[in-house]
Amino acid sequence: MARLDVGLIGAGGIARAHLPAWTALGARVAILSTDGNAEKLAARYPDHDVSVARSLPELLDRSALVDLCTPTFTHHRLALDAIAAGKHVVCEKPLALTVAEAREMAAAAEAAGVLLFPAHVVRYFPAYAALAESVAAGGIGDPAVLRFTRSGCFPVWAPWFADPSLSGGILVDQMIHDLDFARLLAGEVVRVHAQVRGHQGPGAQPGDVTTGTAVLTHASGAVSHVLGVWGPPDLRFRTTFRVAGPDGILEHDSTAHTGFRVLAQGERTRGEGIPGSPMTESPYLTELREFAAAVSGGAAPRVSARDGVEAVRIAVAAAESARSGDPVELKQTEEAGL
Repeated sequence: MARLDVGLIGAGGIARAHLPAWTALGARVAILSTDGNAEKLAARYPDHDVSVARSLPELLDRSALVDLCTPTFTHHRLALDAIAAGKHVVCEKPLALTVAEAREMAAAAEAAGVLLFPAHVVRYFPAYAALAESVAAGGIGDPAVLRFTRSGCFPVWAPWFADPSLSGGILVDQMIHDLDFARLLAGEVVRVHAQVRGHQGPGAQPGDVTTGTAVLTHASGAVSHVLGVWGPPDLRFRTTFRVAGPDGILEHDSTAHTGFRVLAQGERTRGEGIPGSPMTESPYLTELREFAAAVSGGAAPRVSARDGVEAVRIAVAAAESARSGDPVELKQTEEAGL
């Protein structure tokens, strides 16, 4: 694989998970951040080709691809700028706050002939990857009932998370991982019914709790139950799944299997957890290697721009349902994807 020139925008928690992956891949990385942390992050990698860009035009000029590790509300504009400059883009989830913005990003990338890769890293976690492979191989027959849970401390270290106008709230920001995975396993979603309880606005403090629940009805007839929790600082990060079909059940609990643990990548604010692994390859490295290979002419990544758009569509419908108290029907049309 040819050496990659990567423009990393953002220097917060998720950037600190992406940067070690890029350096492991031998990339030349330029970091741009508006909060003054780019210099601090670059300084942690004195033995690698990591430097700081002073402006977006400079970063775009120095990069072949752009990695967006910025708050969700900035994704749309930054992605369009990078795509207009002819750059491939990897964008942290969710792609955007609205379906229209996500579709515009995907359409722009297609028109420009560049890749837009939604960084849905859960698809690269070993247990989830094994689940997807088993279901695709017919291991349990057609999935009928799927249950996913995801819990961790409230991300109060970055105030924008608590503001639904900036992050989309727990349904769009956190639970989109499992909404995406439910669609991957059981197919297109035709109805969403969701609720959110607890803290639901700006100004979250340590100890605040938000819970989200979503019930998805798939076109296949399968039903998915998804639970998300943002909880107190001592709440241990935990994910579970249980997927049942006529020929069996596949289940996993991250606290019962230590092949993957929650660690920090680099320095962090107390309580800020970024998934990392001392026992298996980091899924951030796995996903970015796959994207880098695609950029270099290899196979398409397992997550497409359409997957990113559809995940936003389901999550936004869930948020609408939570606001109204009523289920939301999702139309299955040709224009549903892009």
